[in-house]
Amino acid sequence: MITVFRSNGPAGPCGWVPGAELPASAAEVTGEDVCWVDLSDPTPEEEDAVFGRFLKVHPLTLEDVTKPRRKPEEGAHFPKVEEFPDYLFVVVNPLPPELARDGQPVAGVTAHRLVRRERPQLSAVLTRNVLITHHYKPLGCVDDTRAFLDRHAESARRGPDFLFHLILDAMVDEYAPVVDRIATGLDRLEVRVLTNPSPRLLARMLRLKRLVVALRKTLILEREVLARLTRGEFKLVEAREIAYYRNVFDHLVRYTELIEGAREMVSDLMQTHLSAVSNRLNEIMKVLTMISTVVLPMTLVAGVYGMNFKHMPELEWEWGYPMALGLMLLVGAGSFALFRWKRWI
Repeated sequence: MITVFRSNGPAGPCGWVPGAELPASAAEVTGEDVCWVDLSDPTPEEEDAVFGRFLKVHPLTLEDVTKPRRKPEEGAHFPKVEEFPDYLFVVVNPLPPELARDGQPVAGVTAHRLVRRERPQLSAVLTRNVLITHHYKPLGCVDDTRAFLDRHAESARRGPDFLFHLILDAMVDEYAPVVDRIATGLDRLEVRVLTNPSPRLLARMLRLKRLVVALRKTLILEREVLARLTRGEFKLVEAREIAYYRNVFDHLVRYTELIEGAREMVSDLMQTHLSAVSNRLNEIMKVLTMISTVVLPMTLVAGVYGMNFKHMPELEWEWGYPMALGLMLLVGAGSFALFRWKRWI
């Protein structure tokens, strides 16, 4: 589906127009006019209409844009930014909407989707007057930007670079609740690891570690993209907008550091879990060893008096049976007393 937002000059009308009213060419959007074209789950014909006729892009750019449709087994393209003679091409990986939604588990099905190369891809093409965004899945950051323009349509006059900043800002803000839920989950896991370690708890930590590693990889690559956008090396990002990109970059750096801390904490919890299980096993083996050591002398006494040789002195003794039982009890009690004195139990 193609949606178009037009801003006609500094004092002209601003608002959404039907996709059928898309200009024949991006060259028609001149002066201080601004046009945002959003392709949400587009058909190949719609992609050809935008990237083939409205704004013709390099074949390599088109390959990267359509990669999730052409090669679904490989998943989305990793974040990157490339400058071409007449446009700037950016790829980022927003969070899946169900993962970014408050209250959803961070280590459940959505986490597996993120790890299994099913993360969304948002492609953006910027020119002096045009912003084109492309995505095959619904994205909360795009919806938030559309809602912002519904309330503040005149802000689109600042240019495509400002509109793209709004999308990136909304995308980065989606990490806040996810990072908070990961931190809360780790705190709960820490208590359970120390009180009741179990294989099920270890499996949960492994799922959480996979999620944290996947988020960390995406955040690091997106941090590099934002870093380049804030350095002023692209002429299509005006100097007055760099401050806004720098603000987004600062937030992204903070979330990257928090995710890095979460990764280290997950690794520490797994080591703690293994240590707790090992200590618990040692305690069990210690108790069993003590029992075996106490019973062993008693077994020796029973074995000696169970041989029944003909000339054993105690074989026909009237008190032989009580004496053997008493000797076994005395040896067992002595071993137990020795262990207590040594503070081994």
